[in-house]
Amino acid sequence: MFKKVYLFYREGFSNMTIGKKLWIIILIKLFIMFAILKVFFFPNQLKQNFDNDADRGDHVTNQLIERSK
Repeated sequence: MFKKVYLFYREGFSNMTIGKKLWIIILIKLFIMFAILKVFFFPNQLKQNFDNDADRGDHVTNQLIERSK
């Protein structure tokens, strides 16, 4: 079954003409969104403000408890 699925997709992708360019554009956009934008717009605040995992865990727990009240 897995071989049939693999052969189906392999044949479909090998016969593409415009689709290959579209997939390249999609992969470039995904790389930009997840690799580049994440670094600049979503920095890891917990690693910058706390030294170890225990302090980070305590902070997250306290924030969850305070916000649920």
